[in-house]
Amino acid sequence: MAFTCSNSDKIVMFLVLFLAVFSPAFGDTPANCTYEDIRGTWVFSLGSGGNDRSLNCSNFAGPVQSKVEITLDFPDVAVDQYGNMGFWTIIYNQGFEVVVAGRKYFAFSKYVKNGKQVTSLCNEIMPGWSHDTLGHDWACYTGTKTSATSDSGVKVSAAPTPKLSTILKFEAGSFYNDKDFIARINKAQTSWRAAPYPHLEGIRREHLLRMAGGPASKIVGRPSVAPVNRAVYEAAAKLPDNFDWRNVNGVNYVSPIRNQGQCGSCYAFASMAMNEARVRIMTNNTKQPVFSPQDIVGCSRYSQGCSGGFPYLIGGKYAEDYGLVLESEDPYKGQDGPCTTPASAARYYATKYEYIGGYYGGCNEELMRLALYENGPLAVGFEVLDDFMNYKGGIYHHTGLTRGFFPFELTNHAVLVVGYGVEKSTGEKFWITKNSWGTTWGEDGFFRIRRGNDECGFESMAVQSTPIISL
Repeated sequence: MAFTCSNSDKIVMFLVLFLAVFSPAFGDTPANCTYEDIRGTWVFSLGSGGNDRSLNCSNFAGPVQSKVEITLDFPDVAVDQYGNMGFWTIIYNQGFEVVVAGRKYFAFSKYVKNGKQVTSLCNEIMPGWSHDTLGHDWACYTGTKTSATSDSGVKVSAAPTPKLSTILKFEAGSFYNDKDFIARINKAQTSWRAAPYPHLEGIRREHLLRMAGGPASKIVGRPSVAPVNRAVYEAAAKLPDNFDWRNVNGVNYVSPIRNQGQCGSCYAFASMAMNEARVRIMTNNTKQPVFSPQDIVGCSRYSQGCSGGFPYLIGGKYAEDYGLVLESEDPYKGQDGPCTTPASAARYYATKYEYIGGYYGGCNEELMRLALYENGPLAVGFEVLDDFMNYKGGIYHHTGLTRGFFPFELTNHAVLVVGYGVEKSTGEKFWITKNSWGTTWGEDGFFRIRRGNDECGFESMAVQSTPIISL
């Protein structure tokens, strides 16, 4: 079922999107480019085409075989020089994707490094990948923004927009279970319980941050929750108060809990888990694949291995462009390294990947509930804060407490939403979520988190895709 927004809804949504993402952020690369940085007219210069999807575009410098001019406008409309209309979305402040006239274009925003400083050049892109919507005719391309588009639709000069930021650097130190901190958490509220985890004792800070998303997954300025129009509100109101894909009429459609270890591969585990669950749902559990996160860590050009990544580019775009492989083909090692997936490995594909709401900035609780109920579990990212590491059970919300001496840097931890509900005794709403820290953490590897208030950014950028079922 599809829901559309009225013009007034879109205006409010744009204001929310603009204000939310117009702040510094780190994405899959150190680039920091926002919606307004990207919006405007671009010229893409493409190299020669072919059906080789393994081409490496990182050093593409020509020769140029063709050029296309595309205007990216509010809120997600792309129009090429021939008048063909299509779609575009920014991707977590790190780049953008365009689909128009039967072709897809994806690239990371350009940046240059000088020591600890990163300069984002948001009117240019790093060499990117283009292919038709059927996954054929692959080509590398570069692009330059030639003009911006004002709210009145008038094109103005696109001046360079360099931005300076600092490369993340981990401080020395190791995690330990602070019993006083745990006691303060449990005294401050009764919604959830904190407890020590002996197996986390002594983990170095950089490894702990990898567990919570990794430095290349950091997002400081995320979009706010989008407004809810009447059609969406009324549709969501008809859903059951409680729903869980682990128990639909006694049937479990969610694959088992896994452990990512000290590699920042949560984005890969959440992406694999989403596709695993949706294959189970679409085949009534007759197919139960377990896909390989190591293939993502070692082989994907759309992420940064154990340093992080994002579900939109992995559970969605990588699954469509390159396909997923089974765990048995490339078992999880939890470390960076060369690609170890055999060339002969069978690939399983997905399509129709999208942010819930249609584009980055269009998500809200009601749309998430509808997509979850109708299509299956969703991959989401949220901010992991100090107190989350010691979560043991209940409905999590950030207490505002910190360790003081061991401040936890904001990260973007990717997990899988498998259900939602309402606590009978308190009326508190929650999401049911699958983590990738093993079965000894939380509620047998799952956790519940407060629903309806965008807790830790949980309801702002959920992702879904649709597996293509192999015969």
